[in-house]
Amino acid sequence: MQFSSALLENAVNEFAKLPGIGKKTALRLVLHLLKQNTSEVQHFSEVIAKMRSEIKFCQRCFNVADADICSICSNSMRKQEIICVVENIRDVIAIESTQQYNGTYHVLGGVISPLDGIGPDQLNIESLVSRIQKEKTEELIFALNPTIQGDTTIYYIQKKLQPYHLRITTIARGIAFGGELEYADEMTLARSLQNRLPVESYVANK
Repeated sequence: MQFSSALLENAVNEFAKLPGIGKKTALRLVLHLLKQNTSEVQHFSEVIAKMRSEIKFCQRCFNVADADICSICSNSMRKQEIICVVENIRDVIAIESTQQYNGTYHVLGGVISPLDGIGPDQLNIESLVSRIQKEKTEELIFALNPTIQGDTTIYYIQKKLQPYHLRITTIARGIAFGGELEYADEMTLARSLQNRLPVESYVANK
């Protein structure tokens, strides 16, 4: 890709560093910005710079926040006694978009993966245990990806929480609505059989 302007090329190269953005998409974005008013582009750059310099991570759950405690943890309308354990911030956003959960979260920052050099000490696990010790937690919901690493992380945390009396659950795993059995992997099919529901409950949810 040839450029007549080094400034344009530099901007395209920076946009292309973003995940999922190739050189062609980066070029479209840069050309779009060139069409905007200078004030609009200035505002865009200021918003990004401010986000990077001022955003914080919640001291309680490690979600992104504008203050020391995020808006979810500080919301008195949320069920503070329920904690949903997730791998990353994207998972929080995904669950929140369903509008079906009204508890709090705890972001681990990853999952245990020895092959990738990620051990329990590199995750927000001890802070979760400490949080359960200090708070009146009634239920812990694991919402981790259904992988070997995810299951290993669940097993590890569950073992650490054995001394505490609380309900520990995990989100249901199975065949997606509209999916076909022949295309499902063996683990998904196995989980679906293990998590089978009474027909009455299934029909009632339709």
